[in-house]
Amino acid sequence: MRRLMACVPALIIALAAFTYPGTAWAAGAIEGAVEKQGLNITAVVIFLIFVLFTLGITYRAARQTKSASDFYAAGGGITAGQNGLAIAGDYMSAASFLGISGLVFSNGFDGLIYSIGFLVGWPIVLFTIAERLRNLGKFTFADVAAFRLDQTSIRVLSAIGTLIVVSFYLIAQMVGAGKLIQLLFGLPYAVAVPIVGVLMIVYVVFGGMKATTWVQIIKACLLLGGATFMALMVLIHFGFSPNAMFEAAVQVHPKGDAIMAPGAFVADPISTISLGLALIFGTAGLPHILMRFFTVSDAKAARKSVLYATGLIGYFYILTFIIGFGAISFLMNDASYYKVGGNGSFDKVKDLLGGANMPAIDLARAVGGDIFFGFISAVAFATILAVVAGLTLAGASAVSHDLYASVIARGRTTEGREINVSKISAVVIGIVAILLGYVFENQNVAFMVGLAFSVAASCNFPVLLMSILWGGTTTLGALVGGFLGLISAVLMIVLSKAVWVDTFHMATVAVFPYDNPALFSVPLAFIGIWLFSKIDSSQRAKREQAAFLEQYVRSETGVGASGAHAH
Repeated sequence: MRRLMACVPALIIALAAFTYPGTAWAAGAIEGAVEKQGLNITAVVIFLIFVLFTLGITYRAARQTKSASDFYAAGGGITAGQNGLAIAGDYMSAASFLGISGLVFSNGFDGLIYSIGFLVGWPIVLFTIAERLRNLGKFTFADVAAFRLDQTSIRVLSAIGTLIVVSFYLIAQMVGAGKLIQLLFGLPYAVAVPIVGVLMIVYVVFGGMKATTWVQIIKACLLLGGATFMALMVLIHFGFSPNAMFEAAVQVHPKGDAIMAPGAFVADPISTISLGLALIFGTAGLPHILMRFFTVSDAKAARKSVLYATGLIGYFYILTFIIGFGAISFLMNDASYYKVGGNGSFDKVKDLLGGANMPAIDLARAVGGDIFFGFISAVAFATILAVVAGLTLAGASAVSHDLYASVIARGRTTEGREINVSKISAVVIGIVAILLGYVFENQNVAFMVGLAFSVAASCNFPVLLMSILWGGTTTLGALVGGFLGLISAVLMIVLSKAVWVDTFHMATVAVFPYDNPALFSVPLAFIGIWLFSKIDSSQRAKREQAAFLEQYVRSETGVGASGAHAH
């Protein structure tokens, strides 16, 4: 283990050198980047302290990880309070901190649609999912969906849904991390992304869920503390008067009064409703969030975890609102925070130093100087590392537990072999995440997470909810409905303007006219599950429907949940 940990710096340098080849890489690429962006020594020192500290946690967790339960679910030994903090840490991602504040900076009031959508999904998790998930499952939400349905087909569907959601979500985190390290170290984006990829692989492969949980807890505390200070400094500047802050923002923003009215960002009702559905129902279908309910001892602790997390997340989104408007007031008239275009001019909304995702970082320097800038940069990086570790673990678990152990090996494998498959999967997912980070470099990270929520709301959530709450659900219905939601959501996303036109440049007009497909794909999934379950008259379907009573009793009471396993 010590030798492996000692290899991490060499791996980072090797990956960076491979990504940005040339004999003058160190002297040329870095020097040019530093001249353009500037190297903040304070930020670098704080960042390195955090990385070393979390690697120490990973080393300790690796020594304590002895079984599959330890690796996937931290042995069920996380308390409700710790898990609430970890859920908040997992959920308050780069999209929340960097993306939403960036959207508020660019669009004003309309940027809050993501904050509200991300938050209001939590009561759904609390009242429909949390306790039942803990009572029925073991390591992944596929354990629950396949509780009384066909193991092979449902696990394949769940694993595919998980991997697609993880991929979209990872894009947002990798883009945010790459842009952040550009500012922090002055490194090229192409070098920054592999650094993040290597670190997240280390956390998951060596530390499993225990290391991931503690990285998330520490990151949540740091992020809440830093964001609170930043919002407080903004409010102090305006004498704790929100009206004064809004008036100052309207005066300097290029869009003027329009930033205080809805409709500037999501212009039509269909797009608004579709985005809202994705954010509300997608929360209850995110695999890396659902995994967290298996880390606590019982259903009561799972319910408390959600309650604590909801309060913390709600408080945090209030802070992002203040940070976004504060960034408008502090930065819009200060040209030093913008990169000058080729014609000597700049766009105040689009050309913020580091891109449209970075106003929170620039505001930190404006209100707290270089030391606080370094702190917030390190915290933002911690935010991304914690989330990508959780995402990578969820994806690796889908491959090793749902596909390999349950479908390929059909239970005829050892825990050690299953964990090894999970670790190999984590490495592959890390490499894929690095590549995706390059392809989607210029996308807003909150928007990319919105797409991940769309897929989760269209596939994972309908299958999970219907299998738990409706006794008529059959394997045929879950399969057809789940794949209908999954395929339609992915197809509509690919054919939308953001991907088809802006990213892949396949045409000048999008085939699918809306950026978010949830309004169309979510009903398709539910209708498919209901319709094909109704017309399924096979003997297997009758057995599955008859088994619902046992599942219902267990999901509501927890009887038999100790040492849970899908059967």
